[in-house]
Amino acid sequence: MKRSRPSDIKQLLTELDCLPSRVLGQNFLVDENILHIILESAHLAEDDVVLEIGPGLGVLTEHLAKRAKRLIAIEKDPKLAAYLREAFASQPAFHLIEDDALNQPLRDLLRDKGITHVISNLPYSAGTRILMELVDAEHRPLRMVVMLQVDVAERLAALHGSKAYGLASIHAQMFYDVVLRKVVSPTCFYPPPDVKSAIVELYRRAHPQTPLRNTTHFNGLLKWCFSQRRKQLGRILLNAPDTIVSPGSDVKHVLEESGVRPDQRPESIPVATWGALSNALSDT
Repeated sequence: MKRSRPSDIKQLLTELDCLPSRVLGQNFLVDENILHIILESAHLAEDDVVLEIGPGLGVLTEHLAKRAKRLIAIEKDPKLAAYLREAFASQPAFHLIEDDALNQPLRDLLRDKGITHVISNLPYSAGTRILMELVDAEHRPLRMVVMLQVDVAERLAALHGSKAYGLASIHAQMFYDVVLRKVVSPTCFYPPPDVKSAIVELYRRAHPQTPLRNTTHFNGLLKWCFSQRRKQLGRILLNAPDTIVSPGSDVKHVLEESGVRPDQRPESIPVATWGALSNALSDT
């Protein structure tokens, strides 16, 4: 059986009495070229520890288990989990967690298992949330190669000044170099999803663009400002809660010291400058 051949996938799903679930984002990759792009982008070495979220029928799993020192796969669907457990029983590197990735303490998993890579075709419904948790973790993976719906991928890679630039862009790019590698047609999946997908590569920076003094403040600042992204930053900060701007702070001076004009809007501020602004505000 070939896990990337549509006819084989259909037959296997029938045998498993498993109908692909849109709710779970079960769209199985059936394009060898896309598979090879993901594997090439991973740059795996024999001592790497890989996390795969949503392995499905194991089209990626089959290759990752042979190339990595250890592969930890998280699968929510009980029928697919049972199939994977049997199909890869002879692979010593393979370890399965049968659970919803959103219920898993991913930050602890990264630390405790020494995960170096995340290679996944992420479910559409939870992909952004999962990726942001990985990006914000203390023990961030060295490299992540993930498939996401294309609009999410574009937001991750967006540069300041563009409409797609926002919270996801800043969080990811503060710690990673982000590259949108390939837009993927719905025809590359069975069943085909309603939207295009994209492969995104994230390579961890040696150092954050700006070392953050207070991550909680940084996160709160971004959420507050981008909830009002059409307003000017000076006005946004003048009306900010005390957790963002301390009472009595000279907002205009802080903006000037951070290299920001009061009339700029959130989407015009580069990633590193957001870090500098957070550091300045949290010091006042």
